[in-house]
Amino acid sequence: MNRTWHLRIRKTHRYLGLFIGVQFLLWTLGGLYFSWSNIDDIHGDHLKRPAGAMPPSLSLVSPSVPMLALSQRPGQATGATDSVMSVQLIEVLGQPVYQLNYRMQHGNGHAMPHTQLADARTGRLRGELTKAEAVAVAQQGFAGPSAVEQVEYLTTTNGHHEYREKPLPAYAVTFRQPAHATVYVAAGMGTVQTVRTDSWRIFDVLWMLHTMDYEGRDDMNNSILRAFSVLGLLTVASGFALYVVSSPQLRRKPKRPPKSIPV
Repeated sequence: MNRTWHLRIRKTHRYLGLFIGVQFLLWTLGGLYFSWSNIDDIHGDHLKRPAGAMPPSLSLVSPSVPMLALSQRPGQATGATDSVMSVQLIEVLGQPVYQLNYRMQHGNGHAMPHTQLADARTGRLRGELTKAEAVAVAQQGFAGPSAVEQVEYLTTTNGHHEYREKPLPAYAVTFRQPAHATVYVAAGMGTVQTVRTDSWRIFDVLWMLHTMDYEGRDDMNNSILRAFSVLGLLTVASGFALYVVSSPQLRRKPKRPPKSIPV
């Protein structure tokens, strides 16, 4: 192979390595963090208390009572209850509560999912959790120190928020402890949705850099990741090619046997 091709391959490998090397480093750092971390700890499972159990002797009304009240609820000018998808019995601060998940028809013709809480003893519909109730639910479901540092009421989040794509509105209850744990309680559902700690936040940033999805984190088919995957393959291929053209053993021409001299 002539010297021109040798130089072209060397330059290609060098500039590709310089361009994609930073991303290779980020992929490696992310892989190390993922493989050396306990995913249950990342999810904050060790900081969650199991949901409280209720005795079978409770005197409860039929779920049909709050379902009927839901369908007859006045003041639904923006829509009407379309169908109930599920009814779940949950415990909220020691009290049995029905969690009704239903669809509501809106003026644009779309049925949107909603959740309604109801007292399971009386069937009476109730409003979403208050701030004090949400803090108490968070303290009840949190296995760490119970000293509250901050409470925030969320009505909207974006693709970069640590409580993205989860039920809103919600209360973010942050506790005073080393991991800066924040417990998110869905106000309309009455339950703890997730726990976020510093370990999860590091994981989230590294996962974003790993997938190269800088909007929602989980799109493994985005164009940036595809482009860098191809460039990474070219970088490796150019490295093999550079080895071939630079190896003295491979470049050495085989010796020809000496020509026999006729006698």
